[in-house]
Amino acid sequence: MKSSDHLPVWVMLGACALACIAGMVNVVGYMGFEHQGITHLTGTTTLFGEALSGADWGASAQLAGMILAFVLGAAVSGAIIQDVQLRLGRRYGVALALESVLLFAAAAMFKQGSVAGPLLAATACGLQNAMATTYSGALVRTTHLSGLFTDLGIGIGHALRRMPRQATRTRLSLLTIAAFAFGCIIGAALFRRLSYDALFVPAIWTGLVGVGYALYHHHRYNRHAR
Repeated sequence: MKSSDHLPVWVMLGACALACIAGMVNVVGYMGFEHQGITHLTGTTTLFGEALSGADWGASAQLAGMILAFVLGAAVSGAIIQDVQLRLGRRYGVALALESVLLFAAAAMFKQGSVAGPLLAATACGLQNAMATTYSGALVRTTHLSGLFTDLGIGIGHALRRMPRQATRTRLSLLTIAAFAFGCIIGAALFRRLSYDALFVPAIWTGLVGVGYALYHHHRYNRHAR
């Protein structure tokens, strides 16, 4: 396990890129699909409970589908990567390629007004979030921010009491939050201009991140093999 004072470049860049992608996907879903978020399940579960209490079975089924789609994406990621700790050498490129395909398909379904659009987007986000779970004791979450804001608050509290700082956790939280917010800004601007075609941007970007990871890992492997 790495030192808590060290944040490798590949972790920092990967978390920021994926959080930005998630912000874009979430804001497009929110602006275009019944003002419902895609990437986080707290709000979706709340809406599901409200729909059940009002005997709105159609909405209940749709919201349950969103929850199950996210879980399905996480399950697929777990089957592909087979680890909970961030490690170079895992099959992140395969998972990212699959996420890219899901986002392309989601954009097409959104444009047709099909409920498959948000379901595919939720599957992609579940897959992405499960790819990155922990690094050096810090939770790595790229599709929702509650845990990151919690980590940030804990770090502030520890600093006020002059306890040992967990620099990696605080730095990772700040960077990921900022990247997600930036993705929301960009995604909203793109949606106003391109409608659901805005999803092609995170779809392409996800593919590029996957290629970038593969190239980085290949270069690193060859360097250590010499």
